[in-house]
Parts: sequence; C-alpha cells; structure tokens
Amino acid sequence: MKVILLKDVQNVGKTGEVKTVSDGYGRNFLIPRGLAVEANQSELAKLNSEKKKKEEKEDRIKKASEELLSTLQKHHFIIKVKSGASGKLFGAVTSADIASHIKNVLGLEIDRRHIDLAENIKQTGEYKVDIKLPGSVRGQIAIRVESLEEN
Repeated sequence: MKVILLKDVQNVGKTGEVKTVSDGYGRNFLIPRGLAVEANQSELAKLNSEKKKKEEKEDRIKKASEELLSTLQKHHFIIKVKSGASGKLFGAVTSADIASHIKNVLGLEIDRRHIDLAENIKQTGEYKVDIKLPGSVRGQIAIRVESLEEN
C-alpha cells in the first residue's frame, strides 16, 4: 500500500514523502492515527500543489532577501559612538545597534538576528559584518565606527 506521510514517522519517513508500507500497517496504524493518508490521485495532486506553493514562496523570500542585501551593500554605514583617546569604545556596538542604525539611515527593518557579529565591536575602525537573510542569502556590509568627537 502506498501512503503519503502527514507527520514524521520513525523508521518510515518524513512529512510529505510517499512510501510503500504493508497493508495492515497502513490501514491499522498510520491512517487511523492521522500519520498518513492513502496515496490516491487526488491526494498526490494536493501534495504536488502544496510543494509547488512552498517552492514559490521560498523563491519570493529569496528574491526579496537578495534585493535587500544588494541595497545594504551599496551603502557604507558610519556609526558614531563615544570613545576614549585610544579609540576604545565606552560600551560596544552590537547587532541591535547596527540594525537600529540601518533603520534610521535607510528606513529598512532588519532583524538583529540576521546580523552575524562574532563578537561586539569595541574599537573604532572599519569592519565587514556578515549578514544572514532568509532564503539562505548571505553577504557582508561595510561599517565604520567613529568617535563622536571627530569632525
């Protein structure tokens, strides 16, 4: 008997897969518990349409993320913070600070979790910051941290 799995089933398969199982296992265990449905033409067509919708959604998300990344990479962000004479900051520049600065400069909402800082910036200077956007889009943006006293 062929079934379409509705949930992950250990030692059988993952959600959305079409699997061949014994008739008794399918009729007496998987289908009554809502773990699977019998793989007939209408269920297979529904599965294919759901997969197509999911792929289209992922493509839209990826395209939007790529456009956002290209917009971010066109700009060189300058963040002014208080620092000592040696360039050491009073505090640190975090991913939340960078996201807030991008929102103030460009008006674009960036989730702080998409900004990948290995550690907070604690010194003035030039930095390349990794960005991880939805749809597996990755890139770097340029940031310069300057002292407030510099003009």
